Amino acid sequence: MTTPTTIDTETELSAVNTILGAIGQSPVTTLGTVTTNVTNTASEVANTFENPEIALIFQILKECNSDIQNEGWSFNRENHVKFSPDATTKHIVIPTNVLRLDSENPEDRTIDPVRRQGKLYDKVNHTYEFDDDILLNVVYLFEYEDLPSVFKRYITYKAAGRAATQMITNAQLVQLIATQEQMARAACMEYECNQGDYNMLGFGHNTHYSTYKPFKALQR
Repeated sequence: MTTPTTIDTETELSAVNTILGAIGQSPVTTLGTVTTNVTNTASEVANTFENPEIALIFQILKECNSDIQNEGWSFNRENHVKFSPDATTKHIVIPTNVLRLDSENPEDRTIDPVRRQGKLYDKVNHTYEFDDDILLNVVYLFEYEDLPSVFKRYITYKAAGRAATQMITNAQLVQLIATQEQMARAACMEYECNQGDYNMLGFGHNTHYSTYKPFKALQR
């Protein structure tokens, strides 16, 4: 009896194999040896590769993942996230999965927070110390497996185009992959429009615009 073959298209392994297929290489069955480094504050997962070509493609995939998520989409962007200073040092440590942050709270007009050395730094007052909580708009970096499907395809095609440029320099192939990349980005924009609840007037979610009503002129 033949054992059925299961194909998963939503993992980093499948993405690497898609990139390998795009540049005319054979697929692989594993991404190398996975090691986990556990500390008191976090755990880091690393891959050890025996094949340098697979290592390069995996690195390109990671870079494209970060580049695309850095744009800030509805799935990885959160506004008014509260960050609290440490009771002793008054420092605010920024999580490693934060790509971008900014303050738009009117109460924080006297500060200009940026990320430096893994902590929040105030460029106006030239200090790492904060006395109160601060609300920031944050863009997070998520793992490939946690992304919406349309973004996985976009990241994979973008990485395939970059791999084709760096590894085989085939201009015609790069152009063909670029066409697929553009279609994948269009799907991402459609996802963003549906999930973001945007409107042409710029009003956010759960808000509305009151149109002009002639009878209100009589109330003045």
